[in-house]
Amino acid sequence: MKIRFIAFVLISLVFTCKSVYADSPLTSTNISKAYQDLSIVIKATEAEGILTNELIEYLLNEENPIANKIALINELGWDIDGKNNAAIFLDYLIQKQGYGDQEDFLNNGKDFELLSMAYLKALDDYFNVSEALIYAERALSKNSESYTYNIITALIEAQIATRGDWCKVYKSTDQVRTKTSLETDMRDEAVTIIFDYMDSYKKYCN
Repeated sequence: MKIRFIAFVLISLVFTCKSVYADSPLTSTNISKAYQDLSIVIKATEAEGILTNELIEYLLNEENPIANKIALINELGWDIDGKNNAAIFLDYLIQKQGYGDQEDFLNNGKDFELLSMAYLKALDDYFNVSEALIYAERALSKNSESYTYNIITALIEAQIATRGDWCKVYKSTDQVRTKTSLETDMRDEAVTIIFDYMDSYKKYCN
């Protein structure tokens, strides 16, 4: 009887942990819902979570809006057991874009390439987003006036803050909202989706 009870407790803990992390800044802000009219987001849906060459080519096209690229990546989603879309993306960058290795890409990548990598990494493994934040901060340093760059970086920062500083989870994205001078390059509906969830953390700052 004791063994069964212990097993039940352990299983309950596992599912509780999964539930807590699944309900988090990166996994609960479904930005792509605001971009379901885009054909590239539909193609991302059809890709069943796997980054294809066609989707990568869209991400690497400088003419495509950064918010559309973020919506594409968001539509690919996350998995409790992890994904490897960032590795697929990096391999393509090295093979097709001429980067020597990961360090070369981090140091010399274009802003939109770096932000795409950051978000891919963050959704691939939202339990460990420290490296994703490095990419996001590098991207932000190259495009600091973009709302999209700021809010994606903030969501990754907020994910890290879920380890214990619940007020910081809220403040991470709220401080982007107060920067009224940022270039508005994300749809209002997407912004609403983000803050409908992120504002739930405001109570921890009281």
